Amino acid sequence: MADKKKKDSVKELFADFPNMYKEASKDEIESCMIFAEDYKSFLNISKTEREFVRNSIEACEALGYRDIASCDKLSTGDKVYSSIKGKGLALAVVGKKPIANGFNILGAHIDSPRLDLKPNPIVEDKEACYFKTHYYGGIKKYQWTTIPLAIHGYVFTTDGKKHEICVGENEDDPIFYITDLLPHLDKEQMKKNADDFITGEELTVVIGGMPLDTKEKEPYKANILKLLNDSYGVVEKDFVSAELEIVPAMKARDVGFDRAFIAAYGHDDKVCAYPALMAVLAQETPKKTCVCLLTDKEEIGSLANSGAQSVLYENFMMELLAKQEGEAFDLLKYRKAVAASKMLSADVSNAYDPKYASVSDPDNSAYMSHGIKLEKYVGARGKSGTNEATGDYVAQITGILNDNSIPWQTGELGKVDAGGGGTISAYMAKMGMDVIDCGVPVWSMHAPYEVVSKMDVYYTYLAYKAFIENI
Repeated sequence: MADKKKKDSVKELFADFPNMYKEASKDEIESCMIFAEDYKSFLNISKTEREFVRNSIEACEALGYRDIASCDKLSTGDKVYSSIKGKGLALAVVGKKPIANGFNILGAHIDSPRLDLKPNPIVEDKEACYFKTHYYGGIKKYQWTTIPLAIHGYVFTTDGKKHEICVGENEDDPIFYITDLLPHLDKEQMKKNADDFITGEELTVVIGGMPLDTKEKEPYKANILKLLNDSYGVVEKDFVSAELEIVPAMKARDVGFDRAFIAAYGHDDKVCAYPALMAVLAQETPKKTCVCLLTDKEEIGSLANSGAQSVLYENFMMELLAKQEGEAFDLLKYRKAVAASKMLSADVSNAYDPKYASVSDPDNSAYMSHGIKLEKYVGARGKSGTNEATGDYVAQITGILNDNSIPWQTGELGKVDAGGGGTISAYMAKMGMDVIDCGVPVWSMHAPYEVVSKMDVYYTYLAYKAFIENI
């Protein structure tokens, strides 16, 4: 029979997940604030997947990382990355132990709910010009009306050139806008369910209202097309190959007189992706090879060649082993290495909000400022679509956090019958590795402007770093 761990007091028998603004030292709070400022700065220039990848690669190369395609052989301490179609990123630091012993993996997604342009987006209607959109991911459509919007992305013209467009972020830029009905005339609108206040087809973005000085059939549309052609060399047919995202034209801002929180677009899931990236960039020669996978398309099922289900991320890990093993590499050895790996699925979860207490179990919810949230399982009713971490792996992770004095808490998305959601964990777990979901609790998830606690962001970074260094 195993020895029982006796406690000196009854108080020690209870689970305790304290608010870290109460418990943290002055130095810890200062470190938290510094990390939050760095995160806000990175987020402000990384609102889209391509921007996040580009800025991450710049940070990697500044620290000596090389494109893995340029490496013939890998040794301990080598730092490499691979762009996944420009919309995802894989990076790694080769550890002291052979890669065949397995990887330590941090995985997060860098896409966020937004509005995308339709393939033929520009329309004129009653002396105004609009972009037609198709929303991406789960949104409350009414939240996207009457807020300042920006356009980010690229247009690929028929001559093969790629033209970057980013309008709405600078102080002297115009913004874009989706109108809503005035309260004086909304009698019928207010009878509708919230989901029907505005339809997907009504999410049209105002982009102009001046006609071209000609007798064109559609003078307002003609003016917009001319402006776009003058600035970027594009014509209307080029929009079919465009990747243009409509996102809130708002910078990350502190919330509250005490600046305890951060409001921003895209916390889900860049608030976990950034700490994961920083945790790997902090490594020089880890014990085991550490990998960071920054994936796309999570909000729509992790599909396509840049989503977590793409073999391109697996190819990167296979290449890590192959370039260390040389002729000794074989597929079975890779499969065994993956199965021996450990992973943190770095994704956000709902933070308990007393205003909406009815959808949450207060005893099994994550709370703001109480540290990184661990979710043994996600999914929907009846645990549908979940990876469920094994008890021994949960114990291993919490043991590391405890040993490194890193605050953690447990959480679920909400009450069992209230709904649910998924992460990338299930797609990675099918390779055989141990995976657990853990990340930052969020208020107003999937809204154009979400809220997180600075404390949770900082301790999530420390948790990811401790995982890499101690497992």
